[in-house]
Amino acid sequence: MSLSDYLEERVSARGVALDEFRELLVRLMNYGVLCRDENQTERELYDRFLRVEDAAREYLDMLGIGVHHDRRFEYLRLYPPASRLPGMDGAEDNAFAGSLRARLTQNEVALLLVLRAQYDKALREGKVDEHGFVAESMEALGIAIKNLLGRGLPDKLTERKRLFQRLKTLRLIDYRQDEDLENGEAWLRIHPMIVDFVSPEALAVLGEEKDLNAEDAEDAKIAEGEQG
Repeated sequence: MSLSDYLEERVSARGVALDEFRELLVRLMNYGVLCRDENQTERELYDRFLRVEDAAREYLDMLGIGVHHDRRFEYLRLYPPASRLPGMDGAEDNAFAGSLRARLTQNEVALLLVLRAQYDKALREGKVDEHGFVAESMEALGIAIKNLLGRGLPDKLTERKRLFQRLKTLRLIDYRQDEDLENGEAWLRIHPMIVDFVSPEALAVLGEEKDLNAEDAEDAKIAEGEQG
């Protein structure tokens, strides 16, 4: 029996045609993520995945691709071979987005770390909605980046749009439209999968970076005092 015949037998028993199974796998490997509440298409594909999850995992496992499935918040994400799952061990390698290994830029990694820190803060304060999302204003996010990393968001609007669109494509944030990125009073939502995407170890690195920034600022004050 060929692999195609074997898979067809497996999925047809769950009421899914082989072409529908292929469509699901192609979508997963192209985007690397599936969120049921994103849109109607992803809702249908997510529900289809539930019906053929064993067969899908078996096929992806042969390719060395890991699957993290969060049933509570109804999303799943693929991880390339040799990745720790879930987590951000080698963050620039871990997430699929248009290719099996799509590297993240330094700006993207920095923003992800701050988003995770803000999500954890909201979690401690009980500011998470029933779907696991955290609302964050652009103004508060800009302040958090300054405080935690000693840097700001990209000055050029085109770069800022590209940065946020990338994380939106990864389904880690959501916002209404690009114009919101120009308005400090606008809000975005942080998806609960940020917890799986960015590990506690990565947050520890962020804490070390914050301490170093504070030491540098203190050294600068001392230097100014000596010059005075």
